[in-house]
Amino acid sequence: MNRIMELVTGATGYVGARLVRRLAGEGRRVRALARNPARLDPVEGVEAVQGDLLSGAGLAQAIDGVETAYYLVHSMEAAGPEANGFADRDRYAAEAFATAATRAGTERIVYLGGIAPPGARSDHLGSRLEVERILTAAVPGSTTLRASIVIGAQSSSFRILVRLVERLRVMPLPAWRANRTAPIAERDVIQYLARTPQTPAARGRSLDVVGPDVLTYAQMIARIADAMGVGRMPLGLGASLTPPASAVVAKVTGQPLELVRPLMQSLETDLLPRDPDEAARVYGIEPLSFERAVDRALYEWEQTEPLGAR
Repeated sequence: MNRIMELVTGATGYVGARLVRRLAGEGRRVRALARNPARLDPVEGVEAVQGDLLSGAGLAQAIDGVETAYYLVHSMEAAGPEANGFADRDRYAAEAFATAATRAGTERIVYLGGIAPPGARSDHLGSRLEVERILTAAVPGSTTLRASIVIGAQSSSFRILVRLVERLRVMPLPAWRANRTAPIAERDVIQYLARTPQTPAARGRSLDVVGPDVLTYAQMIARIADAMGVGRMPLGLGASLTPPASAVVAKVTGQPLELVRPLMQSLETDLLPRDPDEAARVYGIEPLSFERAVDRALYEWEQTEPLGAR
C-alpha cells in the first residue's frame, strides 16, 4: 500500500527544516521543496525537489500526488524585480501555489500564519491574512494555524529579543511594551503542524496556536533577561517610534531592516488568540510554559553559538 505523500514548502527555512525532520522521523513520506535543493539538510527518506513559488517553475511536478501540502513560506526581504515588496511577493507565491494545488487535486494545505486580531494595523499581519484567504479559497479543506512569537533558537523574533537583552544594559522600551501576546514554544508549533493531517476536527478551520502564558513585551524581555542571568534597566518611552526604533534594533541585533520593521509594526497592538484553549483541545496538546520554552531555546542556541551575556 502506498504511503500518503506530504509536501513541505519553505523546507530550507527555520520551521520547514524542523518539520521535515519530524515527519521523516515518523516514517512519513516527505517531499521537500526548495529553489535550491542543495541548501536542504540531508534527511534520509526525504525527496528533495526544485521549484520556485514566484515563477511557478517546478510546482506542478512537486505537488503531483501530494495529499497534504505544508505552506511555510513568508517573504520579508527587500523588493526584487518580481514584486514591489514582501506583501506582493507573498501574494504572487500563494496564488501560484494555490493554482498548482487545485490542479493537482491536493486535499489539504496546512498554512502557518500569524495571529491577527480585528483592528490590527500591520503590513506583516495583513499579508499573512491575505495568504490565508488565497490558500483556503483554493482548497477549502485546508487548515491555518495562526501563531504569535515562536520561542526557538532559530526564530527571528526570539533572536531579536535575545540580542537586545545581550547587547543593551539599558533597555529603551517604546509604548508597545505594554501590549500583550501569547508566545508559543517551537516544540509545540511543530507538534501542531505534524498532527494536522491526522486531526479531522482541524479540517477546514483557522486556529490560533499559543502557549499558556499571556505576557506583555516588556515582561517577555524581563523574563528572557532572568533566564540569561543578567540585569537590565528598562527605560519606558512615551511613543511607539517604530521607524527609528526599527533602524536601531536592526543595527543592534544584526538583523535586516526589511525583516525588523514589519515585525516591530506588528507589536503596536495586542496579539491575542480568539480562543486560547481551542487548538490545544482539538489536538490534545499541552503547550510548554514560556519559561520552559525559553530555557530550551537558549540551551539549543548555546550548543552552536555562545551568548555574551550568559
